[in-house]
Amino acid sequence: MSIRPGGTRRVLEIAANSLESALAAQAGGADRVELCENLGEGGCTPSYGTLALARDRLRIPLYVLIRPRGGDFVYSPAEWEVMQRDVELCVRLGCDGVVLGALEAGGAVDVAGCAALMQSAGTLGVTFHRAFDCTPDPVAALEAVIGLGCERLLTSGQADSAPEGAALIGRCVAQSAGRIAVMAGAGVAVETLEALASQAGVREFHASARALMEGQGAAAPVGLSPGFWRTDAARVRQLRERLDALE
Repeated sequence: MSIRPGGTRRVLEIAANSLESALAAQAGGADRVELCENLGEGGCTPSYGTLALARDRLRIPLYVLIRPRGGDFVYSPAEWEVMQRDVELCVRLGCDGVVLGALEAGGAVDVAGCAALMQSAGTLGVTFHRAFDCTPDPVAALEAVIGLGCERLLTSGQADSAPEGAALIGRCVAQSAGRIAVMAGAGVAVETLEALASQAGVREFHASARALMEGQGAAAPVGLSPGFWRTDAARVRQLRERLDALE
């Protein structure tokens, strides 16, 4: 089935929560990795070791989530310092881009803070993340993100999942008029790709493609699950094949 005849290949970005997840994303045919940790909190910045090894071993573009903690997107001076150092580290390691976002207390995009981080990022690509989904005025927020010079917006359409927020995502695509790429994220699965592509008009998709892995220890840690979540190459491949079938 062809959603947009003559269009370029649809982009699949995988949110990878570890080095092994990033390598699985690459093996499965992902176009880009967003490297993070702590996906249960929406993702935070990964460790230096994870970053360094991922940069050494990935042949596809590597973007790094810049987020010091879970919770909201209004940050303290100390947290801004942490994010600044993390961006500088990404530059030194030769990453391809960073994924960032911050809001003022009232919910508007923190333009000054984001601009300072982007200045430190230099020539790295910049994706504005789902802080956008917490703003009360998505129209104004999108213009702010475009004004910052971000190359991409990641959004669920201010809903629990991108399929539920497809209408707003589509309005963002229309409003942007090619000035920024709009990428759908949250609830992106093989079963939802076609609807998102047709209803929201997006050509970039963000998923974790996770599977629960069994722990190898003889016993589970006290109070914790023995298993852990990791990107599964087979699931990534299924997403890639389904996206290619839409062309």
